[in-house]
Amino acid sequence: MFVEKINEKIILIGTSHISEESVNLVKNTIIKENPDCVGVELCEQRFNSLKNKKAWENMSIPKVIREGKTYLLLTNIILANYQRKLGEEFGVAPGTEMMKAIELAETLNKEIVLLDRDIQTTFRRSWSYMSLKEKLKFIFYIFSGFFEEVDEEMIENLKNKDLLNEALNELSEEIPNIKKTLIDERNEYIALKILEKYREGKKIVAVIGAGHLEGVKKIIEESLIKDIFIPEHKKELEIVPKKRNKLKIIAYAVPAIFLSAVIYGFYSKGLSFTLNIMLAWILINGSLSALGVIFALGHPLSVLTAFVVAPITSLNPALAAGWFAGLTEAKMRTPRVKDFEELSKIERVREYWKNNITRILLVTAFANIGSTVGTLVALPYLITLFK
Repeated sequence: MFVEKINEKIILIGTSHISEESVNLVKNTIIKENPDCVGVELCEQRFNSLKNKKAWENMSIPKVIREGKTYLLLTNIILANYQRKLGEEFGVAPGTEMMKAIELAETLNKEIVLLDRDIQTTFRRSWSYMSLKEKLKFIFYIFSGFFEEVDEEMIENLKNKDLLNEALNELSEEIPNIKKTLIDERNEYIALKILEKYREGKKIVAVIGAGHLEGVKKIIEESLIKDIFIPEHKKELEIVPKKRNKLKIIAYAVPAIFLSAVIYGFYSKGLSFTLNIMLAWILINGSLSALGVIFALGHPLSVLTAFVVAPITSLNPALAAGWFAGLTEAKMRTPRVKDFEELSKIERVREYWKNNITRILLVTAFANIGSTVGTLVALPYLITLFK
């Protein structure tokens, strides 16, 4: 943990999110510097989560599914619980130093500045830039990390580090876009927010993760030396890029290939052959999507829903089998207040299958994965039928 005083009006505090020393450093620095405003490495969503411990209860699971945020929420829950496990080993809840900064700012009547980019925008930009191979690596890393035991050596190594950024740095060599969007872009965004307050003539103490400290400091110093400040760049960093054209082409190619096979089969081999093609498509696609729901321990009606809709949604790029299976699961097993309260207490992998909320997310995710695999298996099989 370090304090970097760039000039009389910009003071950066690099913290570890699970360290008692960080909490004390934040407190002492804010009192000593007496700034006009206190910046924290939080976006509005994460700020509300820290301030309102029952924020989960206001979350609409059907809305999460319909807006396509299933993977985002599931990833956030897994990362939050993994960080919480480390926090328990230190005896300090994750984000305590941020809460201390917020409490002091409120007590001293200082302006609170949320420095970080919206977490959903960050993850959506990362997901958009990643190739399919990188996405699979990322998912594997997230889930394998949850199985990792927290030992004494790990705790010692992380005492002066930012947990999330340390994990992301390990991934950066294999998944460059992870570092680009989750570290480099956020460094720029945080630096621009700090510079905004500096340009207003305000003194700011900014509390950020130690992993961001050097990057943010460098950007601010270069901007001050060159006297360059481009506020429009912050808006550019808030834009979620459109999906890659290659993925769109593939999405629309699937129904085109299937319909071509059906039409060609009907005119060249007759009605019976065409019905066999359609039956194979339904059985392969539907069965694998349903198998995904079974793996997620979904309700029987959710399994049936996945089987019925997967062959249809695979032919429509705007729809996904997991949406329907997940909404059915949410209807059949409506989350209780207890499920929301226990989201932050999940300790073992199997508990994701017992909590109604995470099970709904798993049903949605695995139904989609099953349908995608089903499409990849079914199309080559249909082509072999013409030989």
